[in-house]
Amino acid sequence: MPSRNLFLLLLALISASACSPLPTETPFIPPTALPQLIEPTLIINPTQNVVVVQTTPVPTIIIPTATINPTDCVNNLIFVEDLTIPDNTPIAYGATLDKQWLVQNNGTCDWNAGYRLKYIGGAVLGAPDEIALYPAKSGTQATIQITFTAPFEDGKYESAWQAFDPNGFAFGDPIFMRIEVVSP
Repeated sequence: MPSRNLFLLLLALISASACSPLPTETPFIPPTALPQLIEPTLIINPTQNVVVVQTTPVPTIIIPTATINPTDCVNNLIFVEDLTIPDNTPIAYGATLDKQWLVQNNGTCDWNAGYRLKYIGGAVLGAPDEIALYPAKSGTQATIQITFTAPFEDGKYESAWQAFDPNGFAFGDPIFMRIEVVSP
């Protein structure tokens, strides 16, 4: 009788599986390794002006120090006085003008070759649109000089200029030259 019970059991299983729907296939997804938590180590190397972020087993990453400088300086320029050609000076047609201003670097940044003085309005009067801003340490005074040419027409003329940092941001007091051109 045991074989009869076994036969009936097999017959029940075969008939049950024949009536049930086919199982859907599950796609194979290979196992992935869990990422390791790594503590970075900062190594500051002032001789090369970089900060090295060292991690294990990931390769070393080099970051320029300028991007993580926590003590950014502040730019400022204060107009002190006109050294030449005071405002509203009468000027002859076509005269060459050596305009000089005394300014104070009142910020915490030193002005270097990246700093510019740019024309921002009024009459250009033959000057370039921008010049290098005289290098000056923070807290010192500097003389800014631009050569202009007076027009050949009577009238009052003004030329306005502004300091810009190496990133192109304007700062400080704008400086001006105001003249009155008169026929000879």
